[in-house]
Amino acid sequence: MPDRRLSNFAGFAVCAALLAYALYAQFHHGLDPCPLCVFQRIGVALLGLMFLAAALHHPRAAGRYGYVLAIALAALATAAVAARHLYVQSLPPGTLPSCGAPLAVLMKFMPLGQLIRKVLTGSGECGEVNWRFLGLAMPAWVLIWALLLGAAGVAANLRREGCAAR
Repeated sequence: MPDRRLSNFAGFAVCAALLAYALYAQFHHGLDPCPLCVFQRIGVALLGLMFLAAALHHPRAAGRYGYVLAIALAALATAAVAARHLYVQSLPPGTLPSCGAPLAVLMKFMPLGQLIRKVLTGSGECGEVNWRFLGLAMPAWVLIWALLLGAAGVAANLRREGCAAR
């Protein structure tokens, strides 16, 4: 098994690759992100930053538990937003509110708490499924990757250095 530092760098690399693909899909295939997609990107970026911090800091003993908690929280928050997005996509057409102002406009004129509440309720643009891979929409893949990365990050950082040699 690779050591914790290598595992954390690998987690960071996977998060960077996921964000790179999201940007590729946006700019090359024209798949503009809805507000829930943007929040998922923020979650994946935060998860990647937690992996990077854990890899660079590489704490010994009890210090690693802070990174376990940070990775777990970032992964669970990302998974929760992705699950909410999947729920919004599963609703019948016409049951969601119509598309509102773009996220950039909302950020300019709404307080942060109200903005988060509005985005998480979803809108018509968040209910569209315009990309699938192996039958799953993009939020399903984000959910899967967030849970896998979170579990791997927790397991890697709970493991003591040198355990594989015993």
